[in-house]
Amino acid sequence: MGTSKPKLKKKREVSEHAADKAKGLLESAQQIWMAGLGAFGRAQEEGGKLFEGLVREGMSLEQKTRRFATGRVDVARDAVENTVAQVKERATDTWDRLEKVFEDRVSRALSKLGVPGRDEMQALIERVEDLNRAVRALGGAPAKRAAKAAGRAPKRPAKKAARRAAKASTRLPADQGGDTAG
Repeated sequence: MGTSKPKLKKKREVSEHAADKAKGLLESAQQIWMAGLGAFGRAQEEGGKLFEGLVREGMSLEQKTRRFATGRVDVARDAVENTVAQVKERATDTWDRLEKVFEDRVSRALSKLGVPGRDEMQALIERVEDLNRAVRALGGAPAKRAAKAAGRAPKRPAKKAARRAAKASTRLPADQGGDTAG
């Protein structure tokens, strides 16, 4: 029986110790609760002042941010405009060179085909005008008749050729889709 008494003593000590700890926790929780209520009360009292202070700070930060952003936007805009100007200048130069190469190649091709160039055409026009003046100086009337005859001459063969082509197209052989009866 002597062994059972120390166990009871230990159980009492443990339960007293647990009760002390529980009491301490309860007091701490109550203090935390009271601190929270105090903070809530103070926040209600000073909430309007705090809110106004926060609004002032926000406005100040917004102004600083706008000034900073505006400065950066101006720098970026200038850089973009400068780059666009350089690209535009390069494109114009490239286009001008391409146009020159194209004109040179077309001119060479036309020259190889025997087509007269601008200077040659201008010289021919001047020569024709000189000849017209000379013909008018010699008597003018025959020149008008020759011009009229020259203007009419190509029309007749063209009409005849058109009639022949129309007749030929209506007389296709049967294997080409034409009518064998005609």
